[in-house]
Amino acid sequence: MTLNTLRAVLFLVFSVAISNFGFATQDNDDQDKPFNAKEMIMHHVKDGHEFHIVDWNNEPITIPLPIILFTDNGLTTFMSSEFQHDDSGSQIVEKNGGRFVKYHEKIYQLNAGVDALAFNEEQHPTNASLPLDFSITKNVFMMWVSVLVLLLIFISSARKYKKTNSLVPSGIASFMEPLIIFIRDEVAIPMIGEDKYKKYMPFLLSVFFFIWINNIFGLIPILNGANVSGNIAFTLSLALFTFVITLFSGNKNYWKHIFWMPGVPVPMKIFLMPIEIIGMFVKPFSLTIRLFANITAGHIIILSLMSLVFIFKSEFIAPVSVGFSLFIMIIEIVVVAIQAYIFTVLSALYIGTATAEDNH
Repeated sequence: MTLNTLRAVLFLVFSVAISNFGFATQDNDDQDKPFNAKEMIMHHVKDGHEFHIVDWNNEPITIPLPIILFTDNGLTTFMSSEFQHDDSGSQIVEKNGGRFVKYHEKIYQLNAGVDALAFNEEQHPTNASLPLDFSITKNVFMMWVSVLVLLLIFISSARKYKKTNSLVPSGIASFMEPLIIFIRDEVAIPMIGEDKYKKYMPFLLSVFFFIWINNIFGLIPILNGANVSGNIAFTLSLALFTFVITLFSGNKNYWKHIFWMPGVPVPMKIFLMPIEIIGMFVKPFSLTIRLFANITAGHIIILSLMSLVFIFKSEFIAPVSVGFSLFIMIIEIVVVAIQAYIFTVLSALYIGTATAEDNH
């Protein structure tokens, strides 16, 4: 094992231990309350209004994020720290003539004269409403960070080429060039065609690197990285971009195969037309679910394995739990790149199908 590999493994072990120290100490606050693995896992997987770093002396250390709401009284803004780390709906924040609480990472505005949330049989609040929420959540913040990182990487790479006359990549450009060439030669050209691929390269490269960098950030447990690709709204938005580009790129041959399949009897044409139309919408749906489910499943498996320590309440299970968690996390490092690649390949395939010429 090389020194760099050893450092990486030790960093992952340390990160996993620190990231899970938070909910370990939190459970010590209430010994009578049993550890709820499902509640802990869903809390870490879903989006949030603050970055929880660690619990120190039974006090959470967090990075607050802006709360931006639009209510009947107009725009209302404050920092998430005013909820004092409460997610049960008990901490009331009074701003701009309204009273707000945070319950399961959703911001509710209490009705007039109400001092506490009331719930129905399904545990949904009945005396509060959901204002328009434009808050900067963990996912939104990390997407901005991803954009800045990608801009820094690509601008730095472009400057490297401008400073050399030999066109030999150096520095960050030597890392980026093989990846870009790989997407061009192994994805864009085979799927779309050598004569049409160039105008789609910016989109394919943006999708690949944007998904990949967000997936990587989601694997940094010491910062409780946002699970961006595990948010179905994120994957749906990317799939809709592919869907719209496919629709506007479709040529006459593409639409003919959807609405009036050539080379088959008329009754079969009528039968196939609704199937092909449904298939148009199934493709972006499959893109959405595939990326969302695979990334979320990886996070759930790691957190489930770490939960075994608190479920069995034994330190003897800790080496096994951390060991398997580390193993899955190492696999996840590969999976996050593969998922970005698969999404890019399928997007290129759908675009290529829409732009293909009739060779019959």
